[in-house]
Amino acid sequence: MAKKSITKRWIFNNLGVIVLALLVIEMVVIYAIQSYFYNSAKQYLVSKLNAVTSVLSIHSQDSSANFSAEMRNMLETFNEKDKIELMAVNAKGRVVLTSSGFSPDADTVMPDYEEAMENGEGSYTGRIAGGEKILAVSAPISSFNSEYSAVRMVTSLTEIDNTIKGYILLVTVICTVIILIIVITGLYFAGSIVRPIRQISGITSKFAKGDFSVRIDNNSDDEIGELCTSINHMADELSSAEAMKNEFISSVSHELRTPLTAIKGWAETLMVDGGEDPETMKKGVGVIVAETERLSQMVEELLDFSRMQNGHFTLMNANMDILAELGDAVLIYRDKARREQIQIIYDEPEMLPFVYGDKNRIRQVFINIIDNAVKYSSPGDTVTIKAREKDGRVIVSVADTGCGIKESDLAKVKTKFYKANHTRRGSGIGLAVADEIIAMHGGTMDIASEGEGKGTTVTIALPAKAGNN
Repeated sequence: MAKKSITKRWIFNNLGVIVLALLVIEMVVIYAIQSYFYNSAKQYLVSKLNAVTSVLSIHSQDSSANFSAEMRNMLETFNEKDKIELMAVNAKGRVVLTSSGFSPDADTVMPDYEEAMENGEGSYTGRIAGGEKILAVSAPISSFNSEYSAVRMVTSLTEIDNTIKGYILLVTVICTVIILIIVITGLYFAGSIVRPIRQISGITSKFAKGDFSVRIDNNSDDEIGELCTSINHMADELSSAEAMKNEFISSVSHELRTPLTAIKGWAETLMVDGGEDPETMKKGVGVIVAETERLSQMVEELLDFSRMQNGHFTLMNANMDILAELGDAVLIYRDKARREQIQIIYDEPEMLPFVYGDKNRIRQVFINIIDNAVKYSSPGDTVTIKAREKDGRVIVSVADTGCGIKESDLAKVKTKFYKANHTRRGSGIGLAVADEIIAMHGGTMDIASEGEGKGTTVTIALPAKAGNN
């Protein structure tokens, strides 16, 4: 299929309409000019003819005057005979006297004379036998003398037509100049749109192939410039997302390989001599169980993330005791924290309102947050967990005195695949999944840190179930 260019569409559509409109305007102007000159010429002839009939009327009232002689004398002394021919028409409708001395052919058509005899005045614009264009006017004088029926004036329109042609040429030149200006400015305007679009098309094709290194040159501050800025920003985000995805794949591969290596190593050890040493057997089985749990947790996070991406993540909502779920999560990590010489302080209130939600998912969030607090803490650090009610919301905070988060990383820690600290294990999607779960419950999850080495505080707020305590 042939490619349809914006420039071609503009030329055939917009320019076509403009040219058609200018042609109509030119025709109207030409008609108006022609009408003006022809009407002016006609009014001039009519005024001259009225002057002649007035003089003839005076002569007809003078009984001592010879009307025919006066008529002949008037035609011979007519002062504008070089431009206008004055004629006398007899009672039979034939021209018998002219100011030029030449009488027209007997078969010459005189529509103006016929109209004048019927209506009292007449005019005619047309061509004579030789092809010359003329304007003729006639006025009846049969009431003055029975020998003559009318007087007639005829003038050539050649000079007037030449003047009109000059104006037509001027109007045509003006319209042509207007069209050229419109074409030049239109092509420039269309080019200012087409060139960036072609550049955008070429660069986005590279984006589609995974090359995010190129950017669109943006030299305009209009909508096209905004589009270029948006596409460049999109490329930055895609490049960042691609880098995080690759880092995530690398991180997950490493995270999966470590427990698998431990499981495989201890399994081989147990196969060789684990049965002979109960202590080795107990230690090996403990490592296998722990690493299997770690693998299971990672796989569950990946599955949850996949469900969220596909829109298949569902909640089994019901009224739940949030203290019970928080207590279970604390219990899971208390022994682990003790082994790593990290103190967990749980400030448990006596009672909190019920929360409407999926208890398994909420417990998963608590486990993830407490696991991160322990994971990013060092021996001797403290993890403080508090829960309270405020303004109809249940607030749970988990604060640690661990490694903290840099200010530049704080806004990104809930982004999928992002890891602020690459020295600690983790896939980089746990916080993204937890934030999504809390958002699906109508709550918020905020992460605060004063900087590296100053600890991190995660605050979860969930709407309390009204009327339940």
